[in-house]
Amino acid sequence: MKATYIDPAIGQYLLAHTTLPDDVLDALAMETRELTGEGANMLVSPDQGRFLTMITQVSRAANVVEVGTFTGYSSICIACGLAPGGRLTCFDASEEWTDVARRYWDKAGVADRVELRLGPAAERLAELPPWQGVDLAFIDADKAGYPVYYRLLMERLVPGGLILADNTLWGGRVADPTADDAETRAMREFNDLVTADDRVTSIMLPMADGLTVIRKN
Repeated sequence: MKATYIDPAIGQYLLAHTTLPDDVLDALAMETRELTGEGANMLVSPDQGRFLTMITQVSRAANVVEVGTFTGYSSICIACGLAPGGRLTCFDASEEWTDVARRYWDKAGVADRVELRLGPAAERLAELPPWQGVDLAFIDADKAGYPVYYRLLMERLVPGGLILADNTLWGGRVADPTADDAETRAMREFNDLVTADDRVTSIMLPMADGLTVIRKN
Protein backbone atom coordinates (compact mmCIF):
# COMPACT_ATOMS: atom_id res chain seq x y z
CA MET A 1 0.00 0.00 0.00
CA LYS A 2 1.70 3.20 -1.19
CA ALA A 3 -0.60 5.62 0.64
CA THR A 4 1.51 6.63 3.63
CA TYR A 5 -1.28 8.87 4.95
CA ILE A 6 -3.61 5.88 5.44
CA ASP A 7 -3.28 3.73 8.56
CA PRO A 8 -1.28 0.62 7.53
CA ALA A 9 -3.94 -1.73 8.91
CA ILE A 10 -6.63 0.01 6.84
CA GLY A 11 -4.37 -0.10 3.80
CA GLN A 12 -3.87 -3.83 4.13
CA TYR A 13 -7.61 -4.32 4.63
CA LEU A 14 -8.32 -2.38 1.44
CA LEU A 15 -5.88 -4.49 -0.54
CA ALA A 16 -7.26 -7.70 0.96
CA HIS A 17 -10.69 -6.76 -0.36
CA THR A 18 -9.56 -5.84 -3.86
CA THR A 19 -9.25 -8.41 -6.66
CA LEU A 20 -5.62 -9.56 -6.70
CA PRO A 21 -3.24 -9.06 -9.65
CA ASP A 22 -2.61 -12.06 -11.87
CA ASP A 23 0.65 -14.03 -11.99
CA VAL A 24 2.08 -11.96 -14.87
CA LEU A 25 1.67 -8.69 -12.98
CA ASP A 26 3.10 -10.25 -9.81
CA ALA A 27 6.13 -11.49 -11.76
CA LEU A 28 6.59 -8.07 -13.37
CA ALA A 29 6.46 -6.33 -10.00
CA MET A 30 9.01 -8.77 -8.59
CA GLU A 31 11.41 -8.38 -11.52
CA THR A 32 11.10 -4.58 -11.33
CA ARG A 33 12.05 -4.68 -7.65
CA GLU A 34 15.04 -6.89 -8.44
CA LEU A 35 16.20 -4.58 -11.25
CA THR A 36 15.54 -1.20 -9.69
CA GLY A 37 15.34 -1.58 -5.91
CA GLU A 38 13.53 1.46 -4.56
CA GLY A 39 12.85 2.53 -8.13
CA ALA A 40 10.04 -0.03 -8.09
CA ASN A 41 8.05 2.56 -6.16
CA MET A 42 7.37 4.12 -9.56
CA LEU A 43 5.05 1.20 -10.34
CA VAL A 44 1.37 1.79 -9.76
CA SER A 45 0.05 -0.13 -6.76
CA PRO A 46 -2.09 -3.27 -7.19
CA ASP A 47 -5.28 -1.38 -6.30
CA GLN A 48 -4.43 1.35 -8.82
CA GLY A 49 -3.80 -1.30 -11.45
CA ARG A 50 -7.20 -2.85 -10.82
CA PHE A 51 -8.77 0.62 -10.96
CA LEU A 52 -7.09 1.36 -14.30
CA THR A 53 -8.48 -1.83 -15.81
CA MET A 54 -11.95 -1.15 -14.46
CA ILE A 55 -12.17 2.50 -15.52
CA THR A 56 -10.93 1.57 -19.00
CA GLN A 57 -13.66 -1.06 -19.17
CA VAL A 58 -16.53 1.06 -17.86
CA SER A 59 -15.60 4.02 -20.09
CA ARG A 60 -15.40 1.66 -23.08
CA ALA A 61 -12.20 3.41 -24.11
CA ALA A 62 -10.83 2.42 -27.50
CA ASN A 63 -8.09 5.01 -28.12
CA VAL A 64 -5.95 5.31 -25.00
CA VAL A 65 -2.67 7.11 -24.28
CA GLU A 66 -0.17 6.49 -21.49
CA VAL A 67 2.56 9.01 -20.67
CA GLY A 68 5.25 7.25 -18.64
CA THR A 69 5.37 3.47 -19.05
CA PHE A 70 8.43 2.37 -17.03
CA THR A 71 8.41 -1.47 -16.95
CA GLY A 72 4.83 -1.81 -18.14
CA TYR A 73 2.62 -2.62 -15.14
CA SER A 74 0.05 0.13 -15.72
CA SER A 75 0.04 -0.38 -19.48
CA ILE A 76 -0.89 -4.05 -19.04
CA CYS A 77 -3.72 -3.07 -16.70
CA ILE A 78 -5.05 -0.54 -19.20
CA ALA A 79 -4.65 -2.82 -22.21
CA CYS A 80 -6.62 -5.56 -20.46
CA GLY A 81 -9.58 -3.20 -20.18
CA LEU A 82 -9.64 -1.88 -23.74
CA ALA A 83 -12.82 -2.04 -25.79
CA PRO A 84 -12.74 -4.61 -28.64
CA GLY A 85 -10.34 -3.37 -31.30
CA GLY A 86 -8.95 -0.73 -28.93
CA ARG A 87 -5.37 0.53 -28.93
CA LEU A 88 -3.01 1.85 -26.26
CA THR A 89 -0.20 4.19 -27.31
CA CYS A 90 2.60 4.43 -24.73
CA PHE A 91 5.07 7.29 -24.53
CA ASP A 92 8.36 6.87 -22.66
CA ALA A 93 11.96 8.05 -22.93
CA SER A 94 13.67 4.90 -21.63
CA GLU A 95 14.45 2.05 -23.99
CA GLU A 96 15.98 0.08 -21.10
CA TRP A 97 12.85 -0.07 -18.96
CA THR A 98 10.38 -0.35 -21.83
CA ASP A 99 12.30 -3.41 -23.09
CA VAL A 100 11.07 -5.04 -19.88
CA ALA A 101 7.57 -3.78 -20.65
CA ARG A 102 7.68 -5.32 -24.13
CA ARG A 103 8.51 -8.74 -22.70
CA TYR A 104 5.64 -8.58 -20.28
CA TRP A 105 3.17 -7.30 -22.89
CA ASP A 106 3.89 -10.55 -24.71
CA LYS A 107 3.46 -12.61 -21.54
CA ALA A 108 0.17 -10.86 -20.75
CA GLY A 109 -1.12 -11.40 -24.28
CA VAL A 110 -1.66 -7.68 -24.97
CA ALA A 111 1.28 -6.89 -27.27
CA ASP A 112 -1.02 -6.66 -30.29
CA ARG A 113 -2.95 -3.84 -28.60
CA VAL A 114 0.02 -1.70 -27.51
CA GLU A 115 2.24 0.69 -29.48
CA LEU A 116 5.36 2.20 -27.90
CA ARG A 117 6.72 5.58 -29.00
CA LEU A 118 10.13 6.34 -27.55
CA GLY A 119 11.50 9.84 -27.06
CA PRO A 120 10.63 13.05 -25.22
CA ALA A 121 6.95 12.66 -24.41
CA ALA A 122 5.96 16.25 -25.22
CA GLU A 123 7.49 16.02 -28.69
CA ARG A 124 5.98 12.64 -29.44
CA LEU A 125 2.54 13.59 -28.06
CA ALA A 126 2.51 16.63 -30.33
CA GLU A 127 2.76 14.23 -33.29
CA LEU A 128 -0.65 12.72 -32.50
CA PRO A 129 -3.24 14.12 -34.95
CA PRO A 130 -5.76 16.25 -33.00
CA TRP A 131 -8.61 14.73 -35.00
CA GLN A 132 -7.70 11.25 -33.71
CA GLY A 133 -9.73 11.62 -30.52
CA VAL A 134 -8.31 10.20 -27.29
CA ASP A 135 -10.88 8.51 -25.03
CA LEU A 136 -8.67 8.00 -21.98
CA ALA A 137 -5.17 9.06 -20.94
CA PHE A 138 -2.96 8.15 -17.99
CA ILE A 139 -0.14 10.48 -16.92
CA ASP A 140 2.59 9.02 -14.71
CA ALA A 141 5.84 10.69 -15.74
CA ASP A 142 8.13 13.57 -14.71
CA LYS A 143 6.13 15.93 -12.53
CA ALA A 144 7.38 19.16 -14.13
CA GLY A 145 6.03 17.91 -17.45
CA TYR A 146 2.47 17.30 -16.25
CA PRO A 147 1.06 20.70 -17.38
CA VAL A 148 2.51 20.24 -20.87
CA TYR A 149 1.18 16.69 -21.19
CA TYR A 150 -2.19 17.84 -19.85
CA ARG A 151 -2.45 20.64 -22.42
CA LEU A 152 -1.51 18.38 -25.32
CA LEU A 153 -3.93 15.67 -24.20
CA MET A 154 -6.81 18.09 -23.62
CA GLU A 155 -6.45 19.23 -27.24
CA ARG A 156 -6.98 15.63 -28.33
CA LEU A 157 -9.43 14.36 -25.70
CA VAL A 158 -12.98 13.67 -26.85
CA PRO A 159 -15.88 15.29 -24.96
CA GLY A 160 -16.55 13.05 -21.99
CA GLY A 161 -13.03 11.65 -22.22
CA LEU A 162 -10.89 11.06 -19.15
CA ILE A 163 -7.39 11.97 -18.03
CA LEU A 164 -5.98 10.16 -15.00
CA ALA A 165 -2.98 11.77 -13.29
CA ASP A 166 -0.91 9.80 -10.79
CA ASN A 167 1.06 10.99 -7.73
CA THR A 168 -1.08 14.08 -7.22
CA LEU A 169 -0.78 13.87 -3.42
CA TRP A 170 3.00 13.41 -3.72
CA GLY A 171 3.40 11.56 -0.45
CA GLY A 172 1.15 14.08 1.26
CA ARG A 173 3.71 16.86 0.70
CA VAL A 174 1.34 18.93 -1.44
CA ALA A 175 -0.62 19.64 1.76
CA ASP A 176 2.48 20.34 3.87
CA PRO A 177 3.23 24.09 3.92
CA THR A 178 6.84 23.39 4.94
CA ALA A 179 7.52 21.29 1.82
CA ASP A 180 9.05 23.53 -0.85
CA ASP A 181 11.09 21.28 -3.13
CA ALA A 182 10.77 21.61 -6.89
CA GLU A 183 8.71 18.46 -7.47
CA THR A 184 6.24 19.32 -4.70
CA ARG A 185 5.80 22.81 -6.14
CA ALA A 186 5.30 21.32 -9.61
CA MET A 187 2.60 18.97 -8.37
CA ARG A 188 0.80 21.74 -6.47
CA GLU A 189 0.84 23.89 -9.60
CA PHE A 190 -0.59 21.05 -11.67
CA ASN A 191 -3.33 20.36 -9.13
CA ASP A 192 -4.26 24.06 -9.11
CA LEU A 193 -4.24 24.12 -12.92
CA VAL A 194 -6.76 21.28 -13.10
CA THR A 195 -8.98 22.75 -10.39
CA ALA A 196 -9.14 26.09 -12.21
CA ASP A 197 -9.86 24.59 -15.64
CA ASP A 198 -13.55 25.19 -16.41
CA ARG A 199 -13.39 22.73 -19.31
CA VAL A 200 -13.28 19.80 -16.91
CA THR A 201 -14.78 18.16 -13.84
CA SER A 202 -12.23 16.53 -11.56
CA ILE A 203 -11.93 14.52 -8.38
CA MET A 204 -8.74 13.67 -6.47
CA LEU A 205 -8.83 10.18 -5.01
CA PRO A 206 -6.72 9.24 -1.97
CA MET A 207 -5.61 6.07 -3.73
CA ALA A 208 -1.93 5.10 -3.43
CA ASP A 209 -0.01 8.37 -3.92
CA GLY A 210 -3.08 10.28 -5.09
CA LEU A 211 -4.93 9.71 -8.36
CA THR A 212 -6.84 12.55 -9.99
CA VAL A 213 -9.66 11.66 -12.39
CA ILE A 214 -10.40 14.46 -14.87
CA ARG A 215 -13.40 14.41 -17.22
CA LYS A 216 -13.63 16.77 -20.19
CA ASN A 217 -17.05 18.43 -20.12
